[in-house]
Amino acid sequence: MADDSRNRQHGNIGSYAAIGDSFTEGVGDPGPDGTFVGWADRFAVLLADQLPDSDGATGPAGEAHGRFRYANLAVRGRLLDQIVEEQVPRAKELAPDLVSFCAGGNDIIRPGTDPDDVAERFERAVADLAGSVGTVMVTTGFDTRGVPVLRHLRGKIATYTAHVRAIADRYDCPVLDLWSLRSVQDRRAWDGDRLHLSPEGHTRVALRAAQVLGIEVPADPDQAWPPRAQRGALEERRDDIHWAREYLVPWIGRRLRGESSGDHVEAKRPDLLPL
Repeated sequence: MADDSRNRQHGNIGSYAAIGDSFTEGVGDPGPDGTFVGWADRFAVLLADQLPDSDGATGPAGEAHGRFRYANLAVRGRLLDQIVEEQVPRAKELAPDLVSFCAGGNDIIRPGTDPDDVAERFERAVADLAGSVGTVMVTTGFDTRGVPVLRHLRGKIATYTAHVRAIADRYDCPVLDLWSLRSVQDRRAWDGDRLHLSPEGHTRVALRAAQVLGIEVPADPDQAWPPRAQRGALEERRDDIHWAREYLVPWIGRRLRGESSGDHVEAKRPDLLPL
């Protein structure tokens, strides 16, 4: 298996670029200015906190953030080939110490796609990136056993996840393993659309990403959620009907029209800038 242990050491990381789709852009985690935050932005802060200041200490204050640079090239709705065409060349040009590469999920959930074919194209992109940047961290799919509609795609997602782990082995990539992150299988880790993480879900993924690189984190990403009141079958049914009307039907409509939620959307942070 790929080395995704919680004590893998990568030294100080002075620059980081995130590439991917809505998951990495941060959809579901709105910031005060209306733009999305998301796990990658939160992870970048944890990375910045590891840089020593002028006295050799580390921490969130002082000069550490000023020296750390971060870019987020991800755009919602992007398919793998679009990410490879639009974002991978830019990431190579920026040549950061670390790139997180999460792609292929939008391909996998489309009818008729072959996870083996998607994985072959993903591997070519990893090989291309690996020769130009310091470290490429790849990301597996989520376990969708409890997600309406997507639970039926669990086998495809599992197959793709197995490929991603094998690719990580071949290119010595750390693995952000979302399949094994049990805390995000709770409904509270997800936004109302049930397709994107909630702010708390994004936070837990950011903490897990830091653990993968051997960084001490302030909280356990797999910490149990507090108990919640039991809900009756009627309440659950009403929620399902609301979700289908508000989110599922429009999503299907966009697929049928060949539209994407990312049409006319640009990367929120296309340059390596200080935090």
